[in-house]
Amino acid sequence: MKKTLFFLTLLFSIVTFSQESPKTDTLKTVTIESNKKGLKKSLSGTANTTLVTSKELLKAACCNLAESFETNPSIDVNFSDALTGTKQIKMLGLTSPYIMITEENIPSVRGASQAYGLSFTPGTWVESIQINKGAGSVVNGYESISGQINTELIKPIKDIPFFLNAYGSTDSRFELNTHFNKKISDYWATSLFVHGNARVAKNDMNDDGFLDNPLGKQINIANRWQYSNSESGWVTFLNLRYMNDEKQTGEIHFDPDKDRLTTNHWGSEINTERVDFSSKIGYVFKDMPYQSIGFQNAFSNHNQQSYFGLNQYDIKQQSYYSNLIFNSIISNTMHKFATGLNFTYDKYSEFVNLSDVSRIDNSVGAFFEYTYDDSDKFSYILGGRFDYHNRLGAFFTPRLHVKYNSWENAVFRFSAGRGKRAANIFAENQNLFASSRAFSILDTNGKVYGLDPEIAWNYGLSFTQNFKLFGMNADTTIDFYRTDFQNQAVVDVMNSPQQALFYNLRGKSYANSLQIDFNLEIIKHFNLRTAYKYYDISTDYLSGSFQRPLQAKHRFFVNLEYETHIKEKGKQWKFDYTFNWLGKQQLPNTRTNAAADSLPEFSPSFGIMNAQITRTFSSTFEMYIGGENIGNYRQDKAILGSDNPFGSNFDTSIIYAPVFGQMYYAGLRFKIK
Repeated sequence: MKKTLFFLTLLFSIVTFSQESPKTDTLKTVTIESNKKGLKKSLSGTANTTLVTSKELLKAACCNLAESFETNPSIDVNFSDALTGTKQIKMLGLTSPYIMITEENIPSVRGASQAYGLSFTPGTWVESIQINKGAGSVVNGYESISGQINTELIKPIKDIPFFLNAYGSTDSRFELNTHFNKKISDYWATSLFVHGNARVAKNDMNDDGFLDNPLGKQINIANRWQYSNSESGWVTFLNLRYMNDEKQTGEIHFDPDKDRLTTNHWGSEINTERVDFSSKIGYVFKDMPYQSIGFQNAFSNHNQQSYFGLNQYDIKQQSYYSNLIFNSIISNTMHKFATGLNFTYDKYSEFVNLSDVSRIDNSVGAFFEYTYDDSDKFSYILGGRFDYHNRLGAFFTPRLHVKYNSWENAVFRFSAGRGKRAANIFAENQNLFASSRAFSILDTNGKVYGLDPEIAWNYGLSFTQNFKLFGMNADTTIDFYRTDFQNQAVVDVMNSPQQALFYNLRGKSYANSLQIDFNLEIIKHFNLRTAYKYYDISTDYLSGSFQRPLQAKHRFFVNLEYETHIKEKGKQWKFDYTFNWLGKQQLPNTRTNAAADSLPEFSPSFGIMNAQITRTFSSTFEMYIGGENIGNYRQDKAILGSDNPFGSNFDTSIIYAPVFGQMYYAGLRFKIK
C-alpha cells in the first residue's frame, strides 16, 4: 500500500508542477470570482431543505450516491457490515428505509434495493441533491418518515459534449466515468453516461482471515433524452438505464467455483442486475406560467441473487410507478395548490433459504397540497393524501410545513406529518445473513411477513440566523426533531447473539434528534463548517428498553475548505478537510458468547479524518488526491468468531467503526466544452 501511495503522490506532483507556466510580463486576464456555497439553505423556503450543489460533490471522491454525504452534517454515514463495504446513511438517527429517496422526484431506492441501491448511482451523474428534514411532501407519497432525499441528474440540455473521470485508490478500487452529450436540435438533446468500477485485489489489513472490502465489478449505463420548448410549453424526459453489479467477499482463500455453499471456506456473492425506464412529460399553460400539468411514469426490474455462507437470499422486484400532477393557483400566486393521482405496483419474488415469501403490493392514492406564501414573512404548506393499499388498507396521510421570518436574516420553521410503510425486513437487514443468527418472526397476523405496517409521526422545529462576525459571513441553525412510532417492525438483536427476532412494537419507540450548526467564512475563500448532534433513540425490546444499537448518542463534525484565487486559464488549488467524532454506541448483546467473541455493552468513542486536495489546471482539466480515515482508526474484533465462521458465535454485522484503516486515492477530471 505504501508503494501505491508513493506512486499516486509522485504522479500528482509531477503533473502539477509540469503544468505551471513560467512568469511573464504579459497582460493577464482578470477573472471575476463568486464565492458560491457547496451547501445552500434558503431563508425563504417553507420546508427545512438543504441543497447540495455540484461544488460540494467535488470536495470528496463521491464515487456513488452513498458516498456523497461525507461533508454534509445533516446525514450520518456508516458501514453496514464488515464484509460488503456498503455505506448506510441515516437522517435524524433513523436508517435509510425511513427516508424517501427519489431520483428527479420519482421513488428510486426502495424495496429490494434498500441495502445497496445508493451505490448504484455514480456520483458524476449527479447535478444536485435536495435534503428535506422531517415529513416530506404528500405529492411524492406516504412512506417518508424522517425526511426525503431527492437527486437531480445532469440535464442533457445543459450538459457539455464530453466528460471523463478516472479514479484509483490504495484499496485496489478503480473507476472510470464517461459522459457523452449531443444537441440533436434546438429542442432535443441526449446524454449517454457510462460508468465502470472494479476492485481487483484482496486486502486483509486486520489479519482476521477475511477480506476487508469485497472483490467486485460494476457496469452502469444510462441514456437520457430531453425535449424542451419554451414556446409551446412542453418538456419531456426519457431515461433508460442498465446496471450489473457483482460482489465477492468472505475468507481470503474462498474460491466460489469450489467453495460456494460448502463449509470449506466461508464466502459470499451478491450479484444484482437492474433495468430502469422512466418518463416525465410536462406542459406549462400558455399565458399562465403558474399552471402546469405533469405525468411521471417509471418501471424497474431489480434482480438480486446472493448467498452468505450457507444462507441463500434471492429477491426480484418488478415495479411500476405513475404520478399525475396538476399545479395552479387560487385567485393569485399567494395561494398555490398541487393535486393529483398516483399508482404503485410491486411484485416481489423473494426466497430466504428454502422459504418462499413472495408477494404483490399495489396502491392507488389521491393528494392535495395547498401553499400560502406572502413572499415576505409567513408561508405554510398543508397537504393530505388518501391511499388504498392491498396490504396496508385505506389510510389518510397529513403533512404540514410552516415558515416565519421573524426578523432580518432569521427564519423559524415547524413541520409535522405522518408516515406509513411496509417493512421489507429481509431486504433491509441483509447484513444479518452474514452471521450465525437464526431468524424468527414472532407475529403472524399481519399482512407483510406476518407483521403490521410501520406507522410514525414526525415533528420538528428549526431556527436559522445569518449574521456578520468580525465582518465576515456566518450563520447558525438549531434543529430539533422527534419521531414517535405507533407501530414498528422491531429488529431485535439485543435478546441473544444467536438470534435475530422480528416482531411488532410491544411498547414505545422514539427518536429525538438535536443538531446545532455554526458556519463561518474565516477569510475570503476559507470556510469553517461545524455541527454538534445529539440523539436519544430508544426502543422497547423483549429484554428491556435500550438505545438503538450502533447509533452514537453524541457526534461532532468539522469541515474546513480553502480555495486559492483563480489565476489565468482557470488555475486554482482547492483544499478540503473533514473531521467526524462519534461518541460511544450501544452494541448488540454478546454476553453469552465466549470471551474471545464477546463485546462490551458500549463501543469506545473515536474520530475519523478525511482530506482532499484538488489542482485545477484549466477550465477543462483537474486532478485530485485524497485520503479517508487518515488517522488509521480501525475497529477491534470487526468479525466475531472469524476463526470458526460456521460456529455459533460468527457475526459480521456489529460494525461501529472502519474496518480497512487508511485509504488514499487519486483521480482526474477532463472536459470538452
